[in-house]
Amino acid sequence: MKKTFIFSMLLTATTVTAAPIDSLKAVELQGVQVSSTRASKNTPMAFSDMNRDEIKAVNYGQDIPFLLSLTPSVTVTSDAGNGIGYTSIRVRGTDATRVNVTANGIPMNDAESAGLYWVNMGDFASSVQSMQIQRGVGTSTNGAGAFGATLNMQTENIGMQPYVGVDMSGGSYYSHKETVRFSTGIINGHWGLQGRLSNIGSKGYLDRASAKLNSYFLQAGYFGENTVVKFITFNGQEETYHAWNYTSKYEQSLYGRTYNSCGLMYTDADGNKHYYDNQTDNYHQQHYQLLWNQLLSRTLSMNVALHYTKGEGYYEQYKNDYGYDDEKLAKYGITNDWTAVGTLVNQKKMDNDFYGAIASLNFDNHQGLQATIGGGWNKYVGDHFGLVKWSQPVTTVYPDKEYYRNTGKKTDMNVYGKVNWEFLKGMSAFVDLQYRHLNYKMNGPLDKWNDDHTQKVFDFNDNYNFFNPKFGLNYEITPNHRVYASYAIAHKEPTRNDYEDNFGIGLKAERLNDLEIGYKFLSPSFSAGANFYWMDYKDQFVLTGELNPIGEAKAMNVAESYRMGVELEAAWKPVSWFRWDVNATFSTNKVKNAAVTLKDKVTTVNVGDTHLAFSPDAIANNIFTFSYDNLKASIQSQYVGEQYLTNSGFKSYTNYDANGNPESEVSMMLDSHFTTNLDLSYTFALKQFGMKEATVGVTLYNLFSAKFDNNGWASPKFRQKADGSVEAYRNDDLYEAGFAPSAPFNFMAHLSLNF
Repeated sequence: MKKTFIFSMLLTATTVTAAPIDSLKAVELQGVQVSSTRASKNTPMAFSDMNRDEIKAVNYGQDIPFLLSLTPSVTVTSDAGNGIGYTSIRVRGTDATRVNVTANGIPMNDAESAGLYWVNMGDFASSVQSMQIQRGVGTSTNGAGAFGATLNMQTENIGMQPYVGVDMSGGSYYSHKETVRFSTGIINGHWGLQGRLSNIGSKGYLDRASAKLNSYFLQAGYFGENTVVKFITFNGQEETYHAWNYTSKYEQSLYGRTYNSCGLMYTDADGNKHYYDNQTDNYHQQHYQLLWNQLLSRTLSMNVALHYTKGEGYYEQYKNDYGYDDEKLAKYGITNDWTAVGTLVNQKKMDNDFYGAIASLNFDNHQGLQATIGGGWNKYVGDHFGLVKWSQPVTTVYPDKEYYRNTGKKTDMNVYGKVNWEFLKGMSAFVDLQYRHLNYKMNGPLDKWNDDHTQKVFDFNDNYNFFNPKFGLNYEITPNHRVYASYAIAHKEPTRNDYEDNFGIGLKAERLNDLEIGYKFLSPSFSAGANFYWMDYKDQFVLTGELNPIGEAKAMNVAESYRMGVELEAAWKPVSWFRWDVNATFSTNKVKNAAVTLKDKVTTVNVGDTHLAFSPDAIANNIFTFSYDNLKASIQSQYVGEQYLTNSGFKSYTNYDANGNPESEVSMMLDSHFTTNLDLSYTFALKQFGMKEATVGVTLYNLFSAKFDNNGWASPKFRQKADGSVEAYRNDDLYEAGFAPSAPFNFMAHLSLNF
């Protein structure tokens, strides 16, 4: 019935004669929702835009972080090694929990973790009209504080004309993507329906690192002379096999580079070795957005949006009673005997609701003065709980025995005002003031225990009040030359993981002072720019290099740290068929007066200024694009410098054998790497078959099979030697540094049909 209805709508759309409508105004109105939080050419900050065509040119199944990987100062990670499944983005070395993400101005970051799990938004790029990534603090926006970047996405406009499209990709590691798109166009001058249905799957480069991602996007809109009202709903359903342990170089030497220790290997009654089939992460996320954009006059517009997100899911683990993963059954309430260990299957589950409203009022006199007043109110309520599904040798556990449950409630409110005023010819001032208040409550037992065998319990009710001012000047010296400078202050609260991983330790909110100074040159065939940044932090939560039990990076406060660098960009198009784009970031990222904790877990020793973890000093991207008639080719290269896995300043730890003799040095570095991709495509029309356009192509990733790791972790011990120096070490343990290998040469063939 549903398929028949949609097909009938499409037939109707092709036969109804639409009343005249101002298409430019319709596009302008649909963009009102994001204009209040986006930077413009006169905003004195560093940002990059990606339009619909640029997104489409790289969207063959990989997650959005990989589509942004060639923008300045960006590095990406992939658990499975090929960009499908669990991926994340880092900007200027800051991790994903410090990157604010919105869609149509609505917060998308998880309210508790502050990150965005792209695995829950499979193929969302196919429904995005444009993306803007602002580096540094950026302009005021809704949701999580921006400590490294802001990613602002606008979902696809409802087209003026009806269409049906099919996109298909397939390639290495059984990776595939199927997308069906449709739009009714504008019916009777006022109404439109547009949507997408997608399936993405991959077995991953790593062993068993599979991903199954199903999603849809559907929007219905009303278009008036000065009004647009849209209802948007989209979802993501994912099942991914765990690949978050990473592996030591020693394990890789024994079992190969694709070795995945998740799903603990076990031996059946016949002596055959297996991995647990259901060692998977399963999650469903459902989004609803109601958007109202209104032109009130030639100079005044407003937008109001309501949103609701429902999330629920779990991950399942097999745990056994041998090796490094010994399980005490008392932790799960199976027995009171703390000496008893066994084998079990558990699920850790989440059930959460996130809802709220945002609004803005925008003024533009079209004579150099723009102003915005806006804000939002958002509420999160989430349950975290665990179930034991099965256990032995104690087999009396009833199904779904609950062994912990806690509830988090977070209320986030912000108001902001922005003014951009050209007070002299070519000279404009920017002022942006934001107040943000949030309350975070967490109550209930964790799945963690104290040394005295008492269960740890969340019981806090914290309030944070932040004032985030931003100021800047922009001077257009000539139509070709522009300089700007800005200064911004931002604050950010601890995340749920920060509270949990630093249980019992007083946590502090972070503060960032961000200075940006830049120059841009623009001509018809050549453009270039340079942006200098100084990001000075107080109490920054920095990644320690360690992982928690579910593969998430741990972080802790450090008193003083900074990131300083220069971002360079250039683009040259000497002829119509060739374009050359290049960008590079050179930076220094340091913890001031870093300290390490010695093996007694009490004594700390200052080791001086050290490198911030996961922060390369150099990143460079180069893109050659060739276009001739309907043939297009692109050669994309990236260099990423070496990265420390800890903030200790040590590049390796010394492993001592059973007799106390130094045996080997175990690396705690992500080595530098250089990769090249090649994309080829050809576009043609088959109008005799009713096909407006067809594009066929292939993308070759990591063309020269560079062997590199995209992520990692390290957990050495430290001790002070007789001469007073500090040593990173382990005793007969080669497993305390893990790495996430990226895939060697692989490919995706793709076909796109538009009717």
